[in-house]
Amino acid sequence: MVYRHGMATVFAPLPPVLAATTTGDDFPVRRVFCIGQNYAAHAAEMGAAPQAGAERAPPFFFTKWNEAVVPTGSTIAYPQGTTNYHFEAELVVAIGKAGRDIAVSEALSHVWGYGVGLDMTRRDLQSQSKAAGRPWDWGKNVEQSAPLGPLTPAADFDPTKGAIGLSVNGEQRQSGDLDDQIWPVADLIAYLSTYYTLQPGDLIYTGTPSGVGPVVVGDRLVATIAGLTPLEVTVGPEAV
Repeated sequence: MVYRHGMATVFAPLPPVLAATTTGDDFPVRRVFCIGQNYAAHAAEMGAAPQAGAERAPPFFFTKWNEAVVPTGSTIAYPQGTTNYHFEAELVVAIGKAGRDIAVSEALSHVWGYGVGLDMTRRDLQSQSKAAGRPWDWGKNVEQSAPLGPLTPAADFDPTKGAIGLSVNGEQRQSGDLDDQIWPVADLIAYLSTYYTLQPGDLIYTGTPSGVGPVVVGDRLVATIAGLTPLEVTVGPEAV
């Protein structure tokens, strides 16, 4: 429903953010949720030590604007305010059916598809926020910081296992397996749905394996997950 108060808008509304799919259709992006420290080895390299299995701590999330999502083949600008911009390769879950308080056993039925994503991070700003006990927003929620490859329909992909990795200029930098996730996809959906009513168009970035590191202008990043279309982006100069 649209509520109109005036004769016209003050400025032109932004167009919808549409993610590509392997079916040729567009997937309208609504919200972007990201989980932190969902792989033990990455948590360790960040100075934390979450536990897996029965001892695992509750997951925590941060968000990004939907406009941070950009397609494979993009040149993403090196953002202002940082000298330590990091890559994080991630499995991305695309929600296709609304729900709240979703049971783990029903969670995957709410998924439209899966894709390869990057959670680009101003690591120096994130570290400052951590040290001060403040939110991570300015380290994580950055323009063009959520690149996303084409989404594959859920029926054609198993999110519980498979190699995930990332190379920079042809050199392998990240390597892991989806089976290493502390909170698997179904568990993440169920948990998140106890705090938000998930809606079609929501994306969930599910965490990254170890090996994250900085990029410089000109770097070519290729993120891969077995069974999904790879994601490729190039780091460009700071936008003006």
